[in-house]
Amino acid sequence: MDSFLLWEMVERMSVAATSAFLLSQFSIFRRMIYRQGSFSEKATITIVFGMIGILGTYAGIPVGDALANSRVIGVMAAGLIGGPAMGIVAGVIAGGHRYLLGGFTAFSCGIANICEGLLAGMVHRYYPEKLIPWWVALVAGVVGEVMQMVIILLTAKPYGMARELVDAIGIPMIVVNSLGIAIFMLIVKTAMCTQEQVGAEQSHKALDIATKTLPFLRHGLDGRSAQETAQIIFDAGGYEAVAITDTEQVLAFVGIEKAHHAPDTLGLTVSTRNVLSSGEMYIAQSPFEIGCSCKNCKLASGIIVPLKRANLVIGALKLYYTRTNAVGHADMVFASGVAHLFSTQLELTEIDRQAKLVSRAELKALYAQINPHFLFNTLNTITSLVRTKPDLARELLLKLSAMFRYTLHKTGRTITISEELAQVRAYLTIEQARHGDKLVIEEDISAEVEKFLIPSLTIQPLVENAIKHGLQPKENGGCIVIGAKEGDKDITITIRDNGIGMDVKGRCPLAAPSPDCIGLSNVHERLRGQYGIGFGLTIFSTPGSGTMVTLRIPKLLCDEGEECA
Repeated sequence: MDSFLLWEMVERMSVAATSAFLLSQFSIFRRMIYRQGSFSEKATITIVFGMIGILGTYAGIPVGDALANSRVIGVMAAGLIGGPAMGIVAGVIAGGHRYLLGGFTAFSCGIANICEGLLAGMVHRYYPEKLIPWWVALVAGVVGEVMQMVIILLTAKPYGMARELVDAIGIPMIVVNSLGIAIFMLIVKTAMCTQEQVGAEQSHKALDIATKTLPFLRHGLDGRSAQETAQIIFDAGGYEAVAITDTEQVLAFVGIEKAHHAPDTLGLTVSTRNVLSSGEMYIAQSPFEIGCSCKNCKLASGIIVPLKRANLVIGALKLYYTRTNAVGHADMVFASGVAHLFSTQLELTEIDRQAKLVSRAELKALYAQINPHFLFNTLNTITSLVRTKPDLARELLLKLSAMFRYTLHKTGRTITISEELAQVRAYLTIEQARHGDKLVIEEDISAEVEKFLIPSLTIQPLVENAIKHGLQPKENGGCIVIGAKEGDKDITITIRDNGIGMDVKGRCPLAAPSPDCIGLSNVHERLRGQYGIGFGLTIFSTPGSGTMVTLRIPKLLCDEGEECA
């Protein structure tokens, strides 16, 4: 064994160690380690490992007509990390290159590299869930290099030259390359563990912040909750500035440059608007990328992450440094973790709010059906008709019974528009019996819409509101027209009356309902909560000219998550 050759190869082995460290810094390589890489990413990493093998060839030391090299490190590392396919392909790349260089061991080395890649891939299969330990890599390297020496002896011609070559390079290559493979895997594992530790620390910090901000975010995203949340992050995160926005403006800003970034000053930066529109995290490493309109702004780098509720972007969290290129991997882990936790909190807050609204709406609808005044007036009407119009009295009793049955069995469910209209007609029959000619009902309902679904007790509160607040104050009563038509993607239902009207511009009942008239706002919020902000109610009214309430819902034949017949 040539000791000089051994030490020369040890010096050249630094190429493998450097390659391992550099690779561990790329996210594509980390996904490969955790078995999450796509086919294209696996192909890319395989080529990289093949190139490391080729680099090992060029860093080799000439020995006669052959090379003492570290080519096997790249090939076996590919197999140990990615499995048999990656090991074989990396072996083909590196071994094929060696074959093209020529020499009496060209064919032997090419075949040996492919076999070593396969061997490493087979070892990979015994560790499907974690990175291979360094000592296993060391043993695999020894076996692989011994196998290469055997292949050279069996296939290289003339045999005498092959024997002399193996005697010269065998032990140095077995020792150095097996150590190189072990060091390669050890460096990768150490780098990954360090990053995981940083990620765990950032996740712990994010969880701690989320716990502290929960009492504030429980009330939703507004100026007060945003200010308290931003202050907590600023105190714990080590950033020069922290900001929180909604989709239109800055809600809170804490830290340096607060004077011109605070609410009601410059507005949203260009980068923030891009995040709000795209829904994706954005990293700015320079003032230009931040996009602040103030030329002397000291904020030099930052990270902006969207805040979402049910996949809808409702704002952004912004973390700033006064140094350029200061945002690192730890900041990304922290920012994305905090944003995800905040988004979850806000979504739970919205779910809780919607549940309360639904409960209020159901209670309001139930009260409208069986409140003492309604029941008293209805029974008085039926009593007065028992002798004069017994058939009508009987019909009203049946209608009242149907309304009670509906309230017991349908409240809180999604039903067909046909069922909802049947309930509305029962209610109107009773009201017409009470008001006589003062209440005129007209319908303009397309038969095709009745098969679609609608939340129960949605139309009836609107009709009740039109009678109680629109027509009853008029001495001569008036007319209600109920319309329904089918659009391309939605159903439009209108409740129009010629009553006293109201000043919608002065006080819209959807935004600021009065205590005795919350039916409209409850129906509106129920529909928006169930179907999204594109649905709900719109009101058109002017004092003295009547009111038209338009209800818009999506065209659904079955409840979300159920199979349609």
